[in-house]
Parts: sequence; structure tokens; C-alpha cells
Amino acid sequence: MNNNLNALNAPRWQTQSIYKSTKSQDFMNDLAEMRSLQTELCDFFGKSEVSTSFPQWLASFLPKYNRIYALATNLYAYVSVLYMVDTTNAEFINNISTIDEEIAKIDQIDVKFKSLFAQKYAENSRFLEDFYTSFPQYRNYEFLFEEILLFSAHQMSAEKEELASLLNLSGANSFSRLQEQIISNLKDEKSGKTFNEIRNEAYSADRETRKNAFNAEIALLESSKIPLAACLNGIKGTTITLNKQRNWQSALDKALAQSRLSQKTLNALIGTIEKSLPMWQEYLKTKAQLLLGKDTLAFYDIFAPLAPKTGENTAKVWSFEETKNYIIEKFNSFSEDFGNFAKNAFEQNWIDAEIRPGKVGGGCCLEFPLAKESRILTNYTGTFSDVTTIAHELGHAYHFECLKNLDHQLTRYPMTLAETASIFAETILTKDMIKNSSGFERAKIIEIHLQDCCQVLVDILSRFYFEKSVFEKRQTGELTAEDFCALMEDAQQRTYGKALDTKHPYMWALKSHYYSPYLDFYNFPYAFGQLFSAGLYAQYVKQGAGFAQTYKNMLLDTGRLSCEEVCKKAGFDIQTEEFWLSGIESMKEELEELKAFAKS
Repeated sequence: MNNNLNALNAPRWQTQSIYKSTKSQDFMNDLAEMRSLQTELCDFFGKSEVSTSFPQWLASFLPKYNRIYALATNLYAYVSVLYMVDTTNAEFINNISTIDEEIAKIDQIDVKFKSLFAQKYAENSRFLEDFYTSFPQYRNYEFLFEEILLFSAHQMSAEKEELASLLNLSGANSFSRLQEQIISNLKDEKSGKTFNEIRNEAYSADRETRKNAFNAEIALLESSKIPLAACLNGIKGTTITLNKQRNWQSALDKALAQSRLSQKTLNALIGTIEKSLPMWQEYLKTKAQLLLGKDTLAFYDIFAPLAPKTGENTAKVWSFEETKNYIIEKFNSFSEDFGNFAKNAFEQNWIDAEIRPGKVGGGCCLEFPLAKESRILTNYTGTFSDVTTIAHELGHAYHFECLKNLDHQLTRYPMTLAETASIFAETILTKDMIKNSSGFERAKIIEIHLQDCCQVLVDILSRFYFEKSVFEKRQTGELTAEDFCALMEDAQQRTYGKALDTKHPYMWALKSHYYSPYLDFYNFPYAFGQLFSAGLYAQYVKQGAGFAQTYKNMLLDTGRLSCEEVCKKAGFDIQTEEFWLSGIESMKEELEELKAFAKS
């Protein structure tokens, strides 16, 4: 790591409060309990209550069902945090494989349970009312039980599901990890920089630095294009095969069900983003004029910071201590609860922000249901974008904080609503920075916010187009790296248009979202979260401090209702373009201010 990054004092996380190590007694005890529960739950299916009193059986089954998944989530998150900061460590890779195998067995119990539940419902749908009457504490499971019935209609036989799960361990899961390992260990021999360090130079104020980093990034990805294309072919091919067996019309249909979102809502969301594309292309043109004095940008200019017209670079570099204090202060202005939570996360070293070889790129938040804590990974370089990234991940962590005392099954919310919480947290900081600045500094923060929104709406739309086209093409055979590049460039052309004169054909190779074996279309939930959080922030401005409790109540509902129902309770109809367009309005106002600054 270079000296400039060292000076930021970006920390490493501590994991001792979760487990001492994978060989410690506490870890081994939880692993043993999880395995014991596997046997116990398998035996449950032979109990006489299955036939004589299914409501009573269900009430006995659910606490153990919650417990085993809480254990599995805790153990898997722990081995993941070890692996994510040291991806070449053979022991850490093997730990993930071990827990993966255990989870595959638990998932077979899950398949059997949901099949049995659907069978009992088909025999007598009234059993649920009897269940709620006798065990009213489970009334909150009503939506989850409806979801079980939906997914049971898309389930193979127990034998096939077990085989698919086992084959995934050495198939799609391995391809996913291989992509992470390739990307996290790429290194430019000429500069000696890791791939993540090169990626971070996209934020440099010097255009030649950005261009050289972009070319180095493309060259590194191109050098690994064959194994990366094989990984993506393997994962998407597996998905297509299994979706056919499970009677899903398409991967998108399954993704919508997993997101607890209707096709009508998605159509309204995508339609709104498409209608806003001319506005975003105008934003990119405005940035090009401010940055370069011309009408188009190269892809490597997208994240470039604005500089005063004198040419002097005054971009503030945030030390990690400054970031910590600022986030705590601003979260506290929203609610004391949120501020105290952030303070605790920093003080307890929940955040790994240091850039180092072997560490995965990007940012993420992992949750530990037994420890009732979270851990946040990011790669910190001191830009304001890095500050908002930490706020984003703390938003995820606060979401879990609100849910952590519920039954584990009620804490599992869809990506759509997860991104709402994180982007709302970002918005608190961004709006404050805009409000308390003027002149060039204000224009710079507005541009950063528009840049982030452009990524979450325009670039995400290009990724949505790309993934749809990949699934369509993959139906008839494998794709080459060149095929993937062509599809990516086409998707970027459809969204960025003439605003970019240079595209990024290898974006498919580096985005880990495409390599998830279990969640396709890992893209539109971000756009959902961006626009929905804009609506929530507008409500906060209107309601003031009282909104914090409304917000917390909404987060509590995210594990037990559909997106439409959660949003309806918060006062929004998300099935219309009118709602989503309202989220664009504040961005339009910011663009007009940026355009006025460009002309001044």
C-alpha cells in the first residue's frame, strides 16, 4: 500500500467478538450445534404430529428452523470476512467450502419443509387460521407462508433439489469464487499496483493518470478474459438449466419473486429511468464542459473530480477520523438512535477500510445474527465518495440493527428494500454537504451526487440490459469474451448514448454481481433504492424529527411484507411512473444548478 493511503489511517476490522478463530471452542460449538440440529430437524418429518396436528408440529418446528439458519448465517459470514481480506489463503477458502456443504444440507431440510407446508395447505387451507389462533405470535409470518406457497410451485423434487445443491458446490459456487480470486489478485507489473488500487485512480484529478489506469485495467481484464468468460458462462448456464426444471419463465421472473416486487412496479421503474436518460446525458455533457471544455466524456472521466476554473485541484482528502466524526454527527442529526449506532460501529472496529493485496474490491456489509453485530468492508482512499460508501454500508448495518431481535426468518429482506436503507443513509450526508456549501464547493458536491445517481440509474440500467441480453443469448450456447464485450458496449450505448465517446467493454468481467449463483439481476434493486430513498428523504424534510420512528417502523416491516405493501404503509404507490418521476425531480433541480454554474 502506498504512503498516501497509509496516511489516511484506514482501519482493519476486529472479528474477535464474533469468534476467536475457526479453531476456537465457540466456533466449533456453533458448528456442532448446527450439525446436531440438521439431524433433529430431519427427524421432525417422521413425527406423528405431521399427520395428527400439523399446527402443533409447525409451532415446534419453527424455533429450530430459525435457529439453524441463524447459526448458518453467522458461521458463513465469519468465514467470509476472513476470506474477503485474504482471498488466496487456502485455509480460508476451505472454510467457506466446509460451511457451504453444511448449508447445502440445511437447504434440503428447507426444501422438505416447504414441500410439506404446500402439501398440507393443498389438503386443508384452513389449517393456517387454526395455527394463528393457537399461536398468535406467528401472525407476522403470514406473508412468508404465502411466499413459501409461491416458491413451492417452482421447486423440483427433493432428490433433484439435493443434487442441484450439491453440484453447485463444485460448479457455480466455485466459478463465483474464482472470479473474485482472479480480480482481487490482478496486479499491474509495470506500476506494481493492485487491481483495486488501479480502479481507485478513476477518481484522480489528473486525466492522464485516469487514462493510464483505465488502459491498465482493460489490459488486466483482457489478460484474464478466457477464465472470466468461462465463469460467467458456467453460472448463467446453470441458472438457465435449473430455471427450466423449476418452471420459471425466465431468470427475471425469479428475480422479481426474490425481490418481492411485481412486474408492474419494475415496468414503472425501468420506464421512468428510460424517460430520464436525456437528462442524464445532459448531465454528462455538462460535466464534460466543466472538466474538458467539450461535449463528451471518456469512460475514465465519469468519476473525475471537478476542479476550479484556475485548474487548481482543491479536492479534500478525508482522513478516516474525519469521516468517522462527520458520519456520527450527521446520523445523529437524523436520530440519536442512528448516531449512537454509527458511533458504536466505529468504536468497536466493525469496519475494514484499508486497501491491501488479496482483499476483494468494492464495499459490502455482513450480518451476524448470533452476535447481533455487522461488519463492513470498503476500500478507502479519502474521497467524499468513500465517505458516502461507508455511510451506505452503515445504512445496511442499521437496517439489521432494527431487525436483529426478530425471528431470523423475519430479518431476511429483499435487495430492493435493503438498498433503500443504505442509499437513504448516503442521502443524509450529501444533502448536508450541499446545504452547507457555496460556490465551487457546492457545485462540486452537487456533481458528486449527480454522478452517484447517474451510476445507480444509468449504469445500472445498462447492466440490466446487458444481463437480459446475456440470458437471451446463453439460451442457445456459450458466449465468448468478445460476445460479452459486444453486449456490454451495446448496453452502454443504449444508456449513455453520445455522452460517452469511450465505453468500458469489460465491465462484465469485474462486476461480481453478475457472478452470483443465486441472485440474478443484482442491478435494478439499486435503482429502486435510489429513487425510493429520494421519496423517503422528501418525507423526512416535511415531517422533521418525527420521521425517524416512521422510518424505523418501515425497516421493521421489510422482512415480512412485499415491496408494494411496505411502501404503501409508508405512503407511496410504487406501481406508477408518477411516483418514480417524483424521485427524479430533486435531481433535475440539482442539474439546473450545475448547468448554471457551468455557464458562470
